Amino acid sequence: MDRILVTGFGPFGSDPVNPALEAVRLLEGRVVAGHLLVTRELPVVRGACIEALARHILEVDPVLVLAVGQAGGRMEINPERVAINVDDYRIPDNGGNQPTHDPVVPGGPVGYWSTLPVKAIVAALKAQGIPAGVSNSAGTFICNHLFYGLMHLLAGEGGKRRGGFIHVPYLPEQAARVGGQPSMGLETLVRGLEAAVAAAVENPTDIAAVSGSVC
Repeated sequence: MDRILVTGFGPFGSDPVNPALEAVRLLEGRVVAGHLLVTRELPVVRGACIEALARHILEVDPVLVLAVGQAGGRMEINPERVAINVDDYRIPDNGGNQPTHDPVVPGGPVGYWSTLPVKAIVAALKAQGIPAGVSNSAGTFICNHLFYGLMHLLAGEGGKRRGGFIHVPYLPEQAARVGGQPSMGLETLVRGLEAAVAAAVENPTDIAAVSGSVC
């Protein structure tokens, strides 16, 4: 059975949980669209997360890689469209790294498109009543760092497997701690990620659907 690798970042800073990891853990061993889901935790550390991901890809040999991260303040599940080659950290990562306008990969392309069908994923989630939307910016922190690193790795393989990144909102308990932030329940996050995986398997190319933004 073909395998799909799904990764989630561990807790960041003083927060005891990360919704990405909590949801990803519950996907371990599930079969979605005829594919076995294999999950791994990644460190919230510049460079180390990409190195760990590369090891997991070699170990698991998946046909598809889905990386998942937290985006506090977002109201929906967001498949990311593009990764950019810049690290510009407003705050330090868990390793104390705080680069300013440094490349993720020196000499690498300015950006990489996701090879996941981002619009098809959004349509699949909305069909299940799960808030979702395509995002055109993964930021310039550790999530974009990993996303770019992932796509650089896959490009170096010649496109033998597809991959991309999805951002998820806070869990309700996180929103309660910080106050005034949107959240999504763990069960909904898990259903959303399952739907995303199924849509990615069933749509080797993206659907034509109106989305985008005016500015």
